[in-house]
Amino acid sequence: MLRASDQQGPAAAVEVLDDPILRRRLTWLIVLVSTYAAASLVANIMSIRAVSILGWAVDAGTLTYPLTFTLRDMIHKVGGQRAARTAIFTTVALNIAMALALWAAAVLPADMSVGAQEQFGDVLVMTWRIVAASVIAQLLAELADTEIYQRFVNRFGHRVQFGRVLASNAVSVPLDSVLFSVIAFGGVFPRSVVTEIIVANIVIKGISSLATAPLIYLVPEFDDAELGTSGS
Repeated sequence: MLRASDQQGPAAAVEVLDDPILRRRLTWLIVLVSTYAAASLVANIMSIRAVSILGWAVDAGTLTYPLTFTLRDMIHKVGGQRAARTAIFTTVALNIAMALALWAAAVLPADMSVGAQEQFGDVLVMTWRIVAASVIAQLLAELADTEIYQRFVNRFGHRVQFGRVLASNAVSVPLDSVLFSVIAFGGVFPRSVVTEIIVANIVIKGISSLATAPLIYLVPEFDDAELGTSGS
């Protein structure tokens, strides 16, 4: 990602810190990756609760999860394809770790001096089918988002930044919605209900993605030679 990483030892780190462009890019990456991971974790916790939006039953995470697609595009813009992929895999690992941590906290014996605390497990522990659906959908949809975004950049260069986000989200949003709904609810709910959930998710996530797409203009565009757009 950063050309200074081709070097080794303290000298490379000093070069990064002394280069204002590299330092600026690193700062942006820290902010964006942290926000991306936090948004994903918060959305998956919110997904535990089902809500009604315009008469559609959806998980509450649908309200915030679409932000992760635009944030992923912003990471890609600043750090390149490799940085985006690294953020995706790291965030997936963090979501699995969170699910395991919440499960462990729920199954450990409660301190009875403060009560049984049964509500903790009832509220925060997700079924493993939901966890699997969330992780698989996020991984595949975000990787697809990365590939579409990169192909758009390869074809149009620095132009039509808004189009990059719309093109990549036009693939990742439906893919995420279908994968999550089928894995999480297929065979549990009637097919018509699963279909309604898929449609509701696509519509709501699509609107949210459209609303957040202009955020791509908040981050700077760095030189392609420095970013290594081929993913190298």
